[in-house]
Amino acid sequence: MGSTMRNRAVSWNVSAAYATFGGPVQRFMARVQSIERAFAVLGALADGPVGVSEVAARVELPKSTVARLLASLTTEGAVERVTGDSRYRLGGRLVSLAASIQPTRSLIGLARPHLVELASELGEAAGLSIADGFEVHYIDQIETAHQVRIRDWTGSRVAMHAVSSGLVLLAHLPPSTLDAFLVRPIERFTPRTTTDPSTLRARLRRVRSDGYAWVHEEFAEGINSVAAPVADESGAIAAAIHVHGPAYRFPGDADERAIGQRVLAAAGAISQRARRDGRRNAADAR
Repeated sequence: MGSTMRNRAVSWNVSAAYATFGGPVQRFMARVQSIERAFAVLGALADGPVGVSEVAARVELPKSTVARLLASLTTEGAVERVTGDSRYRLGGRLVSLAASIQPTRSLIGLARPHLVELASELGEAAGLSIADGFEVHYIDQIETAHQVRIRDWTGSRVAMHAVSSGLVLLAHLPPSTLDAFLVRPIERFTPRTTTDPSTLRARLRRVRSDGYAWVHEEFAEGINSVAAPVADESGAIAAAIHVHGPAYRFPGDADERAIGQRVLAAAGAISQRARRDGRRNAADAR
């Protein structure tokens, strides 16, 4: 650890040297230095509650600097003071953020083999997404060998009503949450985007009945897609998998219903694996 902290100290000294250029560069490097120091302090708390003096020794910074950093991190909820003690530990907000990463990574691991199969079998890109408010957050995508491809949407967030994965997620929202969505202004992205609340509500009933959703050039002209829902170990809808491709090629002459059923089967297999893993983890915990 000492060598790591010394390396960070060297990094901070370099940052300070760059700061001599003044103006915007100085302000930028000062922010970078603060971020580096904050992460060093968080790292010092990773093994359990620690006092200011010990944190300062571990990160090789003045106690006054560490005290200021701890105060700022406490305000943000990343750090908290142990009740009735002078020591600090990682805070609830940081723990919550870290906990949210593992389910996503686990979901990607469960879905990836099925996405690979879908992309290979259907000849188009296959992806995985989760809900983020009333947006779809794309978290994984498997490409195809086609020279003409749809861009990789991983990391992007898109309005739910305009994409197939979003329609699937909307279709399984609690009624009160769906009502809250439908009273909001519904943006039109292309002439094909469904924006009328009554029409959209009827469409979502069809999605629930079919088990999958198709969209044809509703978010972007030239892109068609189909999606199906993925349930977690509790049976709640946690994600959606989709296949999308250029409208001139996908679905082409293929049967849309058959493709929808194939994507639905893959989603069901992922859901089944999630339930099985959930039961195993629960048994291990006992």
